[in-house]
Amino acid sequence: METTIIPLVTDEQKQAEEIWRKSIPAQVFLNYFFAINYHIQEADDALGGLQHLPYFRAHQAELTEADVQAVTKLLHASWSTEYALRATAELGDEDYLRNALHWTFPQAYHTIMAGLQAFLYTAGVRSSNPSLIRREVGRLVVRNAYPRPISFYAAGAHGDFSIHRLPLAGYKAGLHIASKEIDAQAQIGQFLRTTRKLKAQATRQQVQANPNTALRSQKTGKVLDKWTAAHWQQITWRLGYTTIFDLLGRLRISQTSREIERFVEAEIDFKLFHHSLLNIVSYLNGIHETYVAKAMGLERYQQLVAELPKHLQNSFVQERLQTRVEPQLRDNEPTMRMAA
Repeated sequence: METTIIPLVTDEQKQAEEIWRKSIPAQVFLNYFFAINYHIQEADDALGGLQHLPYFRAHQAELTEADVQAVTKLLHASWSTEYALRATAELGDEDYLRNALHWTFPQAYHTIMAGLQAFLYTAGVRSSNPSLIRREVGRLVVRNAYPRPISFYAAGAHGDFSIHRLPLAGYKAGLHIASKEIDAQAQIGQFLRTTRKLKAQATRQQVQANPNTALRSQKTGKVLDKWTAAHWQQITWRLGYTTIFDLLGRLRISQTSREIERFVEAEIDFKLFHHSLLNIVSYLNGIHETYVAKAMGLERYQQLVAELPKHLQNSFVQERLQTRVEPQLRDNEPTMRMAA
């Protein structure tokens, strides 16, 4: 009689394992953004913590009417993009959300960047140059212009990164969704390190590709292709600080890139991904709106919201005004001085 041989691993199990393996990069990315949202929810107080920051209390601006219009234009761009992002999430179908990543990733990034530019405008930084914006917001994070939940950052040279204001970041990050603060901080710490590493490598490539900036061998004068720790130290100043805004920059994934396809084909919780992104977007946009309202004066900002286009009337903008902006500014005198 022939003995029936039962395979230890079935084809279905092999296929499931392959899907899981292919899904790991997307799952890790989801973990990162879930961890940021988790950390915000855990470390936040009822009003976002801005009112406790000396930088916020001192924030003021001298704005002309043209300046107010420029800031308003940036806010409208931020809100319209957030409106589109929210509309996608509300449709809610898992398959739709999976394929919507082609545009929701860039939307989440651009709505926050437009709101950030509006805030920076009132702080005297009036540029759309991405490198300059990144450098300036890095400095603001380090100067405690942002509440504790998002004030973390990475510094240092490649191979010697240091994580600040995230005391549990040194723990090993797992492959599972964060269920405790230690998990969230470990995953954010890993996200900061990998993002700074990518930035360092890109900066090295840029520096070495330019004959005028390339580091060369002292013996031969040839462009170096092997670097030591000392060489990495020489370009550290070019990196600035790595903050939450650099992490959000990782969302800028081209529609034609292979990386976005890995997300679309992965088996992850896309609803959870969108939920986490929306919470982070709302939190950061609320902070920037509060700064703008303080610089502009609460009454002028309320007027701006009252005059919004129809699709933004009685929306998340009004809700944030009532729950985030007004409670922190109601007892403050308007600090905008209209310039001549």
